Formats: sequence, structure tokens, C-alpha cells
Amino acid sequence: MTTSRTASPEVTSGRRRRWRYLAGLLVLVVLLVVGGRLVWSWVDPFGERSIDRSQPVLLQSIKDLSRFEAATGSFQVVVDLEKDANFLPDAIKGTRTLFVGAGGVDAYVDFSGLAAGAVTVSQDRTQATVRVPRAQLEKPNIDNSRSYVFAQQRGLFDRVSDFLSGSPTDQRELYLLAEKKISEAAVASDLRARADANTKAMLSGLLKSLGFTKVTVKFTDEP
Repeated sequence: MTTSRTASPEVTSGRRRRWRYLAGLLVLVVLLVVGGRLVWSWVDPFGERSIDRSQPVLLQSIKDLSRFEAATGSFQVVVDLEKDANFLPDAIKGTRTLFVGAGGVDAYVDFSGLAAGAVTVSQDRTQATVRVPRAQLEKPNIDNSRSYVFAQQRGLFDRVSDFLSGSPTDQRELYLLAEKKISEAAVASDLRARADANTKAMLSGLLKSLGFTKVTVKFTDEP
């Protein structure tokens, strides 16, 4: 014959108190962890912050522009630049970099050098003839946000040298090479021809809006 034992009220109360203490301790630990993380994120002794101490922008000069931006070309080139050592394998000494260079080239017509008789008008003021210079190409404008190093291979000596120097590899040569190639591509393209055609259309529309019924636009190198 078995008899069941029931815990006394004192034992039950003691157990409840222990569980309450344990639950309170867990809540306290959680609060300490959360609070500690908040304080750490606020103080963060190893964090960094950026302070802009740049001087105010100084306006050095203002120039009046007398040219018409007639067309713009967008270009992209992949520069493959390899540098090898004379008597060492590439794994020891040498680099190869693939660089994506993107930028634009503007084509413009400069009106500042127009001759005194560049514009001739008929006696009845119905016809006008204009002689303008041909379009020129501006220096390529490399877009930094679209230009980047795609891949790079470096020899052991180059890796050690970069590590000891504490500075990244200079990319100025890559930008200059990309600029040169984009400039050559712009010269070989039809960008200037497009700019010449746009200039003719612009001047013709402008003079016709002034009342001229016949407008002839010629370039200075045309007979």
C-alpha cells in the first residue's frame, strides 16, 4: 500500500520564490546585455567618425562663355595594363590590372573668334548667311562613379611592397590611359560631324525665328 506525499506550503512557497528570483535574474541579465550594447554603440571607443574641416570654396575667376555645346558622346573602355620585370616571373614581380574607364566627351563650336563679316544679310532682310568654325572636342571627363578596377593580379614582391607602404596602388596612370583612349575614340567617331549638323540646325532655326526666310550656314573652311 502506497501513500502519496504532498509538499508542505512552506516548501511550495520556497520553490515559487526561487523561480521568481531566477526569472528576475534572467530579466536583469537581458536588460544588462541590451543596455550594454546600447551604451557601447553610443560610446564605441573603437569607432570612427568623419569631420569635415575643409575651407570655404574660393571663387578664383569667372569667364564668359561664347560657345555652343552641340553634342556629347558617352564612352567606355577596358584598360588592360600589364607591367613585367625583365628577369623575374610574374608570380614574383609584376602586375596586371583590368580597369573599366567611363566618361563623356563634349563637342562644341566656339563663336568668340567669329570674323566681322561672319553674318551677311540681304538688302530685303529675307536671307542670311552665317560662317562659323567647325566643332571641337573637349577634354574627356572621366566619371569616377562609373570607373573602377575590375581585376588585378600582383606578384609576391608587389604585394609585400603595397603592404609595407600602407597605401593603395596609385590608379592615376589607369585614369590617364583611359582618358587617352577615350579621346582617341572620340576623334575617330562621328561626334564632331553630329555637332556640326546640330550647330547648323540651331542657327537656322534661330535666324528663321527672327524673320529670315532663307538661312545658309557654312563653315569657315568651306568655299
